[in-house]
Amino acid sequence: MSSLLAPTPGWTARGDVVIVGSGVAGLTAALHARRTGRTVLLVTKGRVEEGSTRWAQGGIAAALADDDTPEEHLHDTLVAGAGLCDVDAVAALVTEGPDCVRNLIGLGAHFDLDASGAIALTREGGHHRDRIAHAGGDATGAEISRALVAAVALDPGIELIEGALVLDLLRDEDGGAQGVTLHVMGQGQRDGVGAALAPVVVLATGGFGQVFAQTTNPAVATGDGVALALRAGAEVADLEFVQFHPTVMWLGPRARGQQPLVSEAVRGEGAFLLDSAGERFMIDIHPMAELAPRDVVARAIKRRMIDTGEQHVWLDGRMFGARLWEERFPTILASCRSHGIDPVNELIPVSPASHYASGGVLTDLDGRASIPGLFACGEVACTGVHGANRLASNSLLEGLVFAARIGRALEGDTRSSLPALPLNSSAPLITGVGRRGVQQVMSEEASVLRSADSLARVSRTLEEIASMTSGVPCTDDWESTNLHVVARVLVHQARLREETRGSHWREDFPDRDDDHWRVRLVSRLTSDGDIVTERAPVQGGEMSGSG
Repeated sequence: MSSLLAPTPGWTARGDVVIVGSGVAGLTAALHARRTGRTVLLVTKGRVEEGSTRWAQGGIAAALADDDTPEEHLHDTLVAGAGLCDVDAVAALVTEGPDCVRNLIGLGAHFDLDASGAIALTREGGHHRDRIAHAGGDATGAEISRALVAAVALDPGIELIEGALVLDLLRDEDGGAQGVTLHVMGQGQRDGVGAALAPVVVLATGGFGQVFAQTTNPAVATGDGVALALRAGAEVADLEFVQFHPTVMWLGPRARGQQPLVSEAVRGEGAFLLDSAGERFMIDIHPMAELAPRDVVARAIKRRMIDTGEQHVWLDGRMFGARLWEERFPTILASCRSHGIDPVNELIPVSPASHYASGGVLTDLDGRASIPGLFACGEVACTGVHGANRLASNSLLEGLVFAARIGRALEGDTRSSLPALPLNSSAPLITGVGRRGVQQVMSEEASVLRSADSLARVSRTLEEIASMTSGVPCTDDWESTNLHVVARVLVHQARLREETRGSHWREDFPDRDDDHWRVRLVSRLTSDGDIVTERAPVQGGEMSGSG
């Protein structure tokens, strides 16, 4: 085939650190890398302000209130993680998180304040305290992104490479990272395939929500970082734990791609779920009702949809009145109205959709991956913080905390620039038609409900799609190939885990099995593309979870 995963770079840029991604994790990592005196090449798939962070509605969780503690935040995180959290990683998150939020404020981020002038805090699913800080009502991500982008723009030691899709990891003769290959679209002399060279590579590419047909993720979330790591032989873990947000606006049976999210915070303010008969069904399912951890709510909604034969349930926020909707949730209100729904007076149709990947590139507590010089932070990484199910609003905090830890790790890093070896891959790219096939079969057979039979059907379909190769390389084909790589490993791990835990629900193994499955599945690809998986013990995290 003429279209290969390893095209020859036509141009090069050089720095001390390459950071791929411009969400909260990537931007924060860039700022911390600069504090070590290093020059940074910041690579982003779109424009720098278009990272996935700007879509985050609910807020950022941290123990900022006088009546809250990091220990309580740790407890809630471990419960949501259903026994698979790394306790040391969670401890780092909750103890370092408050200062990271304060540092963000120091950079100019403006959070909503209460009547006393303190940061206004609210509650979301799985939290037993009000600890969610928000901005602009429901525009927290946009405000955090604005502040970080402004800080990055002021630093002359950070060079932006925008419109760049990351392809593969470049390595030296010792196997260490020495940069990445990129496909840049419309950047003058840097148009086409090139390379960003540096002895340190930080992946902050976000998640892989586009593996599924319906998702809250933007179109750029095609698993590029995880796929790059897999092709390079790095270890990934916990890909089977994909969180499906319970309340995503249902736009009809033909809707595809990014769907409008109705934030957890709406339920945190008192909205509740109703089935087609008008019954508030969550009360009988969990003591926290609509504020149960997301996996519990998503499964309950899916089960109720199956039982009633309906394609969605309803979210009732009519008790808020116009003023609360306008002040607390202006973005969601505008989104609903743009789709012909007025939540002030009407019920909102909602159903689960792919939202967040708890797994990713396996790292230590300082963000180091299994390849020397390769780091990862944010949603692309598996730090062990989320376990089997992420606690609401811990994702932005994770990006801040672990990007800062990477910055501190770089202070003692002595890696130097070495010649990068040519890439030697001859695997063909998969067409955009294959991409749509991946998304469809993953949504139908490997989403909220899974079984041995459904996962076997996915595996067969993915094998068939592997033959749908392209003759003319383009961005859509590279993204399709990345989605296919990620889907293969996700399904492989989901087939192995014969239990129901957190956001992984096996109908043929409906119970949680701590005797056999309180382990992390760690996978890598061989040079022939075969998947090799090992079972790794979990460090702590024994607190009982939601199931």
